[in-house]
Amino acid sequence: QVQLVESGGGLVQAGGSLRLSCTASGSIFSVNGIAWYRQAPEKQREFVAVIHSSGSTNYADSVKGRFTISRDNAKNTVSLQMNSLKPEDTAVYYCNTNEGGLSYWGRGTQVTVSS
Repeated sequence: QVQLVESGGGLVQAGGSLRLSCTASGSIFSVNGIAWYRQAPEKQREFVAVIHSSGSTNYADSVKGRFTISRDNAKNTVSLQMNSLKPEDTAVYYCNTNEGGLSYWGRGTQVTVSS
């Protein structure tokens, strides 16, 4: 069974930075894409960024140029470096992967950006 654990959230002022980490269990890590999503209060969960097994990346337009996703296969970890944070980035951030036709999610980590 796949387990994903997020960490690194917190409270930061606008313009600041945070680095989130997602640690995955099992040997699936190196062959699967890992994505970050976020969900703000009373809003739908939205895509933030993904890194594929090839290392290629995609970002939501709202975070391009500010967020960077990376992976360390040896540590089974995907990181999301978030710079120039804005109050609208406030949300619970989740990592996600798909394996065997199932979608797996972590429990999330709260990011709060004050103005």
